[in-house]
Amino acid sequence: MKKTKQLFAGLILMALGLGTAQAEYTLNLMKGATKVSHDIYDLHMLILWICVFIGIGVFGTMFYSIYHHRKSRGHKAAQFHENTTVEIIWTIIPTLILIGMAIPATKAMMELDDVQESEMSIKVTGHQWKWEYEYLDNGIHFFSSLDEASNKARQVGSGIDPFTVENYLLEVDKPLVIPTKKKIRFVFTAKDVIHSWWVPDLGWKKDANPGFINESWTSVDVPGTYRGQCTELCGKDHGFMPIVVIAMNEPEYNAWVEKQKSAVAAEAGSASKQWAKEELIAKGKSVYETNCSSCHMADGAGLAGTFPAIKASKVVTGDINAQVKLMLDGKGMMPAFGKMLSPVDFAAVVTFTRNGLGNAVGDSIQPSAVQALQSATPGAGKNE
Repeated sequence: MKKTKQLFAGLILMALGLGTAQAEYTLNLMKGATKVSHDIYDLHMLILWICVFIGIGVFGTMFYSIYHHRKSRGHKAAQFHENTTVEIIWTIIPTLILIGMAIPATKAMMELDDVQESEMSIKVTGHQWKWEYEYLDNGIHFFSSLDEASNKARQVGSGIDPFTVENYLLEVDKPLVIPTKKKIRFVFTAKDVIHSWWVPDLGWKKDANPGFINESWTSVDVPGTYRGQCTELCGKDHGFMPIVVIAMNEPEYNAWVEKQKSAVAAEAGSASKQWAKEELIAKGKSVYETNCSSCHMADGAGLAGTFPAIKASKVVTGDINAQVKLMLDGKGMMPAFGKMLSPVDFAAVVTFTRNGLGNAVGDSIQPSAVQALQSATPGAGKNE
């Protein structure tokens, strides 16, 4: 009953132009946080009201004619087949209406595709099931995956109430950070299947197609966190590859850029140090949960007929170099993790799978050895 009242209240407010009818759910388009999104909203409302007035006029005329010219009042239907004047009128008026609608719509479409004079460019690549971001102007590059809290809660039998997880399925481990008040060009593609990058507050969405490049742009004026999701069915974990965009004022953004560059240098130092096996196993558990558990399951049991088990796997319990090569290059539905993971994370997850999930091989591999192999593998090692 409460939601029914909210629904009717929202509809009345929207009809009176006093609100966007947003209660606990949205009945109208959201205005978003960019000029483009505002222009799209205004276009939507313009077309909506044109359709409302046309509907009122057409149905009002119909109901009036039906009521006042009914047979019980002695009216008889007129018999005519052609009226040139009427035909001209009902051709010209709709044509003028369509032209009036087409002009602002065309303007909005041209605005959406105008990536000229962009101040920076970001390449977005869709993967099953994560996003890859590459800042083409400063070399920052990373992968963005579902955050650990959501990933744990979504597992069957986890016992975790999703309502206790903040931003459940809408949080990531590494958000996309952009500066405010700058025109940013996005370049979209995909590594495997079709994905679609959608952040409602930006006002648009773009497909990421393997072997093709799509473009779009944005300029966010207000700092904040804007969330979205993949909107193209791309596989079993399609619902678990959210998007988080954080818009920062330029000083904060510049500080973030310097922090990322420092993190790359620190990662390089970590790759050269000698890690204890226990350290690698502890770190590898987290890496496994983020990158591997969605296919091979949290307990390493896999999915019969689709994804092989890690536990007692001949690959994992066999030659460690063969396992490393398989993970570097990928095979079939198995992605090439040589590009996705840092040397430290790669060494950690390899060591964890061989000494956890029911396996007890007892060996390990150092990040420095993985780094050497990544350098020898084309396209690998770009995880800064």
